[in-house]
Amino acid sequence: MSAVTLEKKNKKGSFLALIGVLVVLALTIVLENVLDPNANIIVFTALKKGAVYALVAVSMNLLNGFTGLFSLGQAGFMLLGGYTFAILTIPVEARESVYYIFDGAAINFSLTESLQNLFGGSGVGGAVGFVLGILVALVCAGLVAAFFAWLIGLPVLKLKSDYLAIATLGFAEIIRAIFQWEPLGKITNGANALKSFPTLNNFNIVNADGQIVLRLSTFAAFAIAGLCIWLVVLLINSSYGRAFKAIREDEIAAEAMGINLAKHKRMSFMISSFFAGVGGALLAMFMNQVQAKTFTSTMTYEILLIVVLGGIGSVSGSVIAAFLYMACSEWWLRFLDVPTAFQSEGRYWTFIAVLAVAAVLITLLLLWRRKKGGAKKLGEMWSAFLPGVVILGYDIYYLTTGSRDVPFLNSGFRMVVFSVIIMVVVLFFRRGLFGDKELPYVLRQIGAFFKRLFSGGKKTVAANANNEKEGGANE
Repeated sequence: MSAVTLEKKNKKGSFLALIGVLVVLALTIVLENVLDPNANIIVFTALKKGAVYALVAVSMNLLNGFTGLFSLGQAGFMLLGGYTFAILTIPVEARESVYYIFDGAAINFSLTESLQNLFGGSGVGGAVGFVLGILVALVCAGLVAAFFAWLIGLPVLKLKSDYLAIATLGFAEIIRAIFQWEPLGKITNGANALKSFPTLNNFNIVNADGQIVLRLSTFAAFAIAGLCIWLVVLLINSSYGRAFKAIREDEIAAEAMGINLAKHKRMSFMISSFFAGVGGALLAMFMNQVQAKTFTSTMTYEILLIVVLGGIGSVSGSVIAAFLYMACSEWWLRFLDVPTAFQSEGRYWTFIAVLAVAAVLITLLLLWRRKKGGAKKLGEMWSAFLPGVVILGYDIYYLTTGSRDVPFLNSGFRMVVFSVIIMVVVLFFRRGLFGDKELPYVLRQIGAFFKRLFSGGKKTVAANANNEKEGGANE
């Protein structure tokens, strides 16, 4: 493929990505103002949190998937972004109540209030100043995270593979401990949460009576995350993105081609951290507070899981996996935490039958995988029977007890099922849902599959008709 053709293809892909983002934003505004936010609070929670995690997952994928650097410091950079945003935007009047344990804050300045006063304290000028203040604070959040990435990247980026992951994970834990350090309380508020800064709900447009006339909280999360992801797509399709991919494939060959390894690794690390910092600020706006204990290593593992599920090296895969992850954990599987009982005999016996069929199907599936892997003797395949035997054994035990309570449904069972689903996806989709491909490619593959399916059916019907005509002529 020539350079000109590749450049045209990249521009087309970036343009289509921008169109897709604009369509999603328009649908978000419609959805947010049509559905009742109180009755559908779980839906909007999953959407807002999904947008935040999509941005952070894409930022991690830029480093891990496109540059080949295995980092586990996203939670630390998100913490830096969240705290920077909160410290810069807490109103001056509220700082005394927020920092009451430390008798006030060391920083008595609010970026949003300053810009609001510059453009006008109320009306359109005030709204413009408020939005600009938040945008500037978001950029500052990303810049602080990028600065710390540059600082620790000087020694850390000389490491490779697992050593780099351990070093960045250690950085995230150190940062979390430092921000809870009491001597820094006048800045970070110690182990206490920072509150009273602008949140996503402040983007809702209200009238003179304080009533909401246009809800834009979910739109704001989608707009900021969408803009950042679009910028990442532009970067990946640029010459710098191709340099990142070359480093991922073979560092020696990339260096032989004239690529400065240290420069591009540091650049990728800083850009990834910048967007992670913006994601941390968005998460703080979503949670209405920011506290150091929230940004644990578990958060980094969740983001890494999203990247792996979506596909390492796929931006659209990370975005879709983030929303699927949040939908399952925050919305679709919530009913599993609520104890209930079968309302009729039909549902009870249907559950018994489904469990038995599931045991058989799982056994057959595992046997097929073992045979595909080269197993032939019973001694090599006996473990494939274990899950089915256990499920069938429990089915028989449950039937003998005579209980009508739906089994397992209790607080915490949702996460058990969610973990099982993740393990199944990882086992059968080793490269994630999208692999290293993007959504347009996947859609073309799906379309080609159905085209072959239907065209094959038409060809079969035509062939049968020809055979019948030939058979009639022979008779």
